[in-house]
Amino acid sequence: MLNKRVIKIIFICLIAPVFLIESAHCRTEYDYIDINNPFIRKIPIAVPLFKSMSGSEKEKVLSKEASNLLSRSLEFTGYFKIIDRDAYLADPKTDTIGSNINFKNWTGIGAELLITGSLFLKDNVIEMELRLYDTFKGLLIVGKRYKGVVNNQRKMIHRFCGEIIYKLTGNRGIFDSKIAFVSSGSGNKNIYLCEFDGHNSEQLTYNKSITLSPAWSSDAKWIAYTSYSKGKPDLYIKNLKDKHGAVVAKKGINISPAWVPGKFQLAATLSFSGDPEIYLLTGKGEIVKNLTNNWGIDVSPTFSPDGKKMAFVSSRSGFPQIYIMDLDSGQVKRLTFQGKYNTSPSWSPRGDKIAYSGMQNGEINIYTIDVKGEGLTVQLTQNSGNNESPTWSPDGSLIAFSSTREGPSRIYVMTAYGTDQRRLLALPGEQTNPEWSPGVIDN
Repeated sequence: MLNKRVIKIIFICLIAPVFLIESAHCRTEYDYIDINNPFIRKIPIAVPLFKSMSGSEKEKVLSKEASNLLSRSLEFTGYFKIIDRDAYLADPKTDTIGSNINFKNWTGIGAELLITGSLFLKDNVIEMELRLYDTFKGLLIVGKRYKGVVNNQRKMIHRFCGEIIYKLTGNRGIFDSKIAFVSSGSGNKNIYLCEFDGHNSEQLTYNKSITLSPAWSSDAKWIAYTSYSKGKPDLYIKNLKDKHGAVVAKKGINISPAWVPGKFQLAATLSFSGDPEIYLLTGKGEIVKNLTNNWGIDVSPTFSPDGKKMAFVSSRSGFPQIYIMDLDSGQVKRLTFQGKYNTSPSWSPRGDKIAYSGMQNGEINIYTIDVKGEGLTVQLTQNSGNNESPTWSPDGSLIAFSSTREGPSRIYVMTAYGTDQRRLLALPGEQTNPEWSPGVIDN
């Protein structure tokens, strides 16, 4: 059961800062990273091995694992360039713990930021002190102390990564998020979950049929999806903690769910009236009203962050194109005109762009377009198989998608501008339909 696998965090001291810096030269907010710059420069950062306070072998292993995990997690964001430890001029065991850091040893190798850490292990409980410095200013940016059981080390590291990103960008980042996706590794298409970086994947559904289109509620406590377990596409709404929920099994198709931000409501395409239209449903699966009423097929809703607008795919022009509806007025405008087959829209958490899959010259790629329709369409993938189902990270900095560039469909991730494309994970079978959760998972 999923709830038995979710890590229960029991930190004794989690959010208290190690230091409060009182200085006329220090700022409370930092703007080292311009998240809106498509040509962002990666910041060189040094992450020495954390100091083992007692020197026990197990403690040394945990210290190495913690520092390596922190390096990988920060590198995953696309904001940082991790400096090779072989280039270090200082001995991290003596020079980078405490207040006597010789910052010239770090600026000399090009490190603009430095992370130091110490770890103490006793009776399966670890205490970590972690600090981020600006090496050129010689200033402490953020310092935290964490304490908890050994199995929670990964969570502690990711919590500190979130603190770093918040101090440098003003956003909380991605470190508490998960990704839902479809995998055929069990012999049938079922929904799986993994952490933001592809780790700790686990199977959520166990249907002996086709399961598609996972969608997270905005509080990350519910997932809706389509399943053919009863022979036709029905909509399932499931609470992740206690597994209760609802089923929408009206005549015809019940597909492509999308939750309304901040509400226990969702939209989905139903065809019980004959024509596939998008309806607004309660979290219990009850119809509130129809949102579209037009000839042709209307599918794949996605909402603006404020919930006031909905983008969707419609064939009303003859070919699948993306449209935007103002939910108060009901007015609809066509957004995409380039290409004859545009699907799978995903509205950016920042509210300014929509990512989608588009087919041109027989190849499917990921594109972004300004929601006002005023900017140029930007192609993010090319010459790399078919690339589909884009989904934004909760801070809008990354996009996950499925791709056949290596043969079988896998889940990949890239920056919001198409750089740093890499595979997220590889499981038996194929992986498709990724859906990134909101920023906080606490089930």
